[in-house]
Amino acid sequence: NGPRMPTRAIEGVVSPKPKNEYNDSDFRMLQLNSKAKHVLFCVVGPNEFNQVTYEGTNQVKESKISMLVHEYELFMMHNDECISDMFTRFTTITNSLKNLGKSYSNQELVRKILRCLPKSWTPKVTAI
Repeated sequence: NGPRMPTRAIEGVVSPKPKNEYNDSDFRMLQLNSKAKHVLFCVVGPNEFNQVTYEGTNQVKESKISMLVHEYELFMMHNDECISDMFTRFTTITNSLKNLGKSYSNQELVRKILRCLPKSWTPKVTAI
């Protein structure tokens, strides 16, 4: 419900108001809280929202980098996967690595994408 919960004061003690006692002002305040929360969720992308990579010791960071590099090196497009889903998975891995200080050049990323595509993509890969 947000940082400003509707409250009531009984004998000088402030406590949260039960929902059945909310008035129009309380509902407007809660609606503003919801709008603010919605704006924040829209602004923060899924990669940043789901990541905890900004926390941890150097040993934890190195371990995460090692795990993600392993995922990157073994990355392949799945048979039942569309190109956009594959690219989203790939971007998640590379963004996580970049957040941890390990990045690849655009040329390396393009080559990796082209290598991970299935045989049915060979004509397009050759053309590129």
